[in-house]
Amino acid sequence: MTIRNLEYAVRPKSVAVFGASHREHSVGRVVMDNIVEGGFEGEVWPVNPKYRKVAGRRCYAKAADLPGIPDLGVIVTPPGTVPDIIRDLGEKGTRAAVVITAGLTRENGLRQAMLDAAKPNLFRIIGPNTLGLMIPPVKLNASFGHMAAKPGNIALLSQSGAIATSLVDWAAENNVGFSQIVSLGDMADVDVGDYLDLLAGDAATRTIVMYLETIPNSRKFMSAARAAARLKPVIAIKSGRHEQAAKAAATHTGALSGADRVIEAALQRAGVLRVKGLAELFDAAETTAHFAPLERARVGIVTNGGGAGVLAVDQLIDCKGELAELSPATIERLNVVLPPTWSHANPVDIIGDAPAERYRAAVEAVAADAATDAVLVMNCPTGLASPTEAAAAVAELTKEGKINGKPVLTCWLGEHTAREGRRILQNAGVASFETPADAASAVSYLSDWSRARRALMRVPSSRSEDVASDRQAVLDIFLRVAKENRRMLTEPEAKSAIAAYGIPVPEVVIAKSPEEAGKAAGRLLGNSEKVVVKLLSKAISHKSDVGGVVLNVETAAAAEQAATSIEDRVRKHAPEAAIEGYAVQPMVVRKHAQELILGMSRDPIFGPAILFGAGGVAVETVDDTAIALPPLDDVLAGDLIERTRIGRLLAGFRDRQPADRAAMVAALNALSQMIVDFPCIVSMDINPLLADADGVIALDARIEIEPERVDEPGPNPALAIRPYPSGWNTDLVADSVRYQIRPIKPADVALYPDFLAKVSPDDIHLRFLAPRKNFPDEMLKRMTQLDYDREMAFVALEETGALAGVGRLSCDPDRAVAEYGLLVRTDLQGHGLGWALLRQIVDYAKMEGIGRVEGMVLTENSKMLAMCREFGFSIAHHPNEPGLSFATLDLG
Repeated sequence: MTIRNLEYAVRPKSVAVFGASHREHSVGRVVMDNIVEGGFEGEVWPVNPKYRKVAGRRCYAKAADLPGIPDLGVIVTPPGTVPDIIRDLGEKGTRAAVVITAGLTRENGLRQAMLDAAKPNLFRIIGPNTLGLMIPPVKLNASFGHMAAKPGNIALLSQSGAIATSLVDWAAENNVGFSQIVSLGDMADVDVGDYLDLLAGDAATRTIVMYLETIPNSRKFMSAARAAARLKPVIAIKSGRHEQAAKAAATHTGALSGADRVIEAALQRAGVLRVKGLAELFDAAETTAHFAPLERARVGIVTNGGGAGVLAVDQLIDCKGELAELSPATIERLNVVLPPTWSHANPVDIIGDAPAERYRAAVEAVAADAATDAVLVMNCPTGLASPTEAAAAVAELTKEGKINGKPVLTCWLGEHTAREGRRILQNAGVASFETPADAASAVSYLSDWSRARRALMRVPSSRSEDVASDRQAVLDIFLRVAKENRRMLTEPEAKSAIAAYGIPVPEVVIAKSPEEAGKAAGRLLGNSEKVVVKLLSKAISHKSDVGGVVLNVETAAAAEQAATSIEDRVRKHAPEAAIEGYAVQPMVVRKHAQELILGMSRDPIFGPAILFGAGGVAVETVDDTAIALPPLDDVLAGDLIERTRIGRLLAGFRDRQPADRAAMVAALNALSQMIVDFPCIVSMDINPLLADADGVIALDARIEIEPERVDEPGPNPALAIRPYPSGWNTDLVADSVRYQIRPIKPADVALYPDFLAKVSPDDIHLRFLAPRKNFPDEMLKRMTQLDYDREMAFVALEETGALAGVGRLSCDPDRAVAEYGLLVRTDLQGHGLGWALLRQIVDYAKMEGIGRVEGMVLTENSKMLAMCREFGFSIAHHPNEPGLSFATLDLG
């Protein structure tokens, strides 16, 4: 389940508090007092068999005695009583509860008993072991927090009650309000993914802020986070960045904590902005609460201290921000109102004796410049002017924290002298920060989300995800290895596997003895100056650790001697290891090539993760690698390359030509596709992969598999992001014309302009339920870049590749209902394309276990309604929208 019945926890009209008490300092007393004193305007029913009255209200013995059905239960009773209370509430008709009680664990069986009690009624549980929740817009404080929160537009999701109360306390001091505050606790049922889904569509929430310690369902989280991040900023702090902290977080939550680099990659892929500490989280919350995101953040800085301005610029550039280029007109305007010694540039240093009027004039001028998107105003305390008066002058210029619609951020440095100035600014709705670096970082939060959203919208090249491969050849290799009950492939086996997916490898000859190694070398030396002789042993994975690799072999005799010396070293260092033979291959010498590593490992939370970076024997020491989640395409693979230091070397420098980027991207895509196709792969290393202007070649490879899973078909279910559903391609012949029907790809966005040009205005009106002339680029990208775990679209393509029609299916997070839509080019209607697309949509929905397909159809759209009736849909007039019909098809 995801959001089903969670709506009762968002805007409840009645609350029942189980364990309500008037005993001093008890949780039941604090929670009850918080609800009543907070001013909740709905019904509040205390439940506790020990009392007749609590907080001046009649107290009930049990759920069955309540005078009505509470929208939300709040439970603070002993752990052993919770499952029965959940069952009683479900039978009463309630569908959601906050379980503040701790002590319901897997070990004592109470957690499962609670979930079993909830299951028959689809009852949703927030917690257990939670602070509770606050919904300031409806004045509900169902928590044992020390104070209530102000209403606002930030939603806070926290896996720590202590962090939640700290944020509430900070927010009260900084005039920041919340739309929701949810302490998620142990997340036995409702988790962070569920609430992200809920908040993505919440009009009262502008920004989502999260404190995370673990992520229980990675695929659900990624889908929910990506959906939310396309609509509003999502900011997260994830604890456990270092191994010791990760262990502490796991102990705290009783759950797994994944590798931090993988989590960083996941959040980046989802478009979530990550901050490192609570101070940054507070600043990000304040900034996004005050201002809408900016597509670009060119900053104009006004300061009475040059040093403070320089510090702000340093941090601004570190955060990928921009310093605004002030126009000549603005410079001239400033010349008129500022002393001759001002900086004559941005930052605008108005000198240490700047009075309030000078601040006013300078800020007005900078804010009026068309090249500024945001204004940062700073004040350093001096004995020559009043910081308080300067703050008042800036505050008077602003309206809702803006000047000319542009965000104004301030930094009044110091503490004692600055305190009153900050108070004036904050009371006027102006964002205020303690240091220049904090203020400059805050500007970046406004543009980072737009940058992250643009990254989500980038379009890969056509067919970038189509990897030419021989899956059967790899399967045959894996089956042979599994038959021998081995987990590790030999080097030749691993190279053959990656070669089947298009990654170039040198020729390898297998020799059973030193004598055969000499003969093999003799043949290879006919085309190569030198060869390499390597140990072939199923018992030894890292050959170099036992001296199992000899380079620069120039003769057959030397190759035989190299094999003999390898055997001697193995007998000395690993006498128990069996030697199957020797691998002889040409010595690949590329003078200007870079040594790279491509790899894959399994993360306990996010599943398979791909690694790219500087390779060779010192890969751990150099530690120049980056992580990405599969599946990849050319855009994502390119991003992965650019996130490494060696990526800059690969772009070329001095006399070095750039390495073949397309070849590196192709190798990453091939690795990604292998991971998708074979769930049995545990880990992979391709090291080194040489890369230069002539392409790439893999000199060594290691693959570990789970033998018992070799027959398991792809796509890999452990992927945190569902891959392209390649098994749904079909051909259609309609009126002697052949069409291909397949799932939509991001690159199909290029087909839409010509397609829409051939759709009549009437058909556009019928499909989109209203006239429409323009289809913005962003809209088209959203229509082609799908989360295949929740959406599907099938395109019908002519043999020329032109788009002929589109069928779309959008599923709710619960997968109970999916809405369909169809659009066929006007000149191709009446040939069966619409019927074929609808059949494909319905077949897919059945396969996915979706309960019902439905769609809204204009009543005037007689052709669509006739097709729906013929297909078996039920048609009814929409109860609230005249002129609309509702078409439904039950699949259960």
